[in-house]
Amino acid sequence: MNEYSNTFFMFDKKIKIVNMKLISFNVNGIRAISKKNFFEDMFTVGADVICLQETKATVAQVKDTVKDKLSEYHLYANEAEKKGYSGTALFSKKKPINVTYGIGIDEHDKEGRVTCAEFEFYFVISVYVPNSGNDLRRLEYRQKWDADFLEFIKSLEKQKPVIVLGDFNVAHKDIDLARPKPNYNKSAGYMQEEIDGLDNYTSQGLIDSFRFKNEGVTKYSWWSYRGGARDRNVGWRIDYALTSETLISQISDAFILNEVKGSDHCPIGIVLN
Repeated sequence: MNEYSNTFFMFDKKIKIVNMKLISFNVNGIRAISKKNFFEDMFTVGADVICLQETKATVAQVKDTVKDKLSEYHLYANEAEKKGYSGTALFSKKKPINVTYGIGIDEHDKEGRVTCAEFEFYFVISVYVPNSGNDLRRLEYRQKWDADFLEFIKSLEKQKPVIVLGDFNVAHKDIDLARPKPNYNKSAGYMQEEIDGLDNYTSQGLIDSFRFKNEGVTKYSWWSYRGGARDRNVGWRIDYALTSETLISQISDAFILNEVKGSDHCPIGIVLN
């Protein structure tokens, strides 16, 4: 990747991002995971920014749950209208310039799926993309979501680069799930329409950081609770850290922390410097 320098230009200013670790974790309930090893795990990881999905709590409940344990972070959260459902959060050691919630479309924003923090030189988004459902009832809606969320990202990119972390509820390629053939076009998370949605993100300048740094590596971020799937490592990679293409030379590491438990997902992350 020699054609990329270690800096990029935005509004005629030379900008450099230095030593920033970001992680994303679908916690499957912030109050439930807080009773496990969540805070110890977060301390060990030592991320500058923590993005959470499926908090399944109100904003007040999220903050009350973590405030005494993650006191070094500024805490932001988004909640769904439906209690105990969905929800995202973003915790940052550095105070953002601004934090917004949702993408400006009521149909999507009532489910609390986006928390976006603006910093001096970039945006960070915690996202929980809708699941199409076991019966694929929300597949059509999911397609609309993908199109609208991509448009939202591209609108932010007109101002500065974007880093998007979260549960995208789709395996991108055969390498990203243990059993691709029996699931292709039969199971939520590996329907062609969902794959096309993620293709649209990557074809429009967003970098799948894990695959960029770990070409050919098989590693998963979600396992069903059924049948001992995690112990047998029958999993899916459905959690991603996507970045604007202008940041590609800054990606020094992208990782999946399989050893961290407490949820049916594990944390994933990225280091930029």
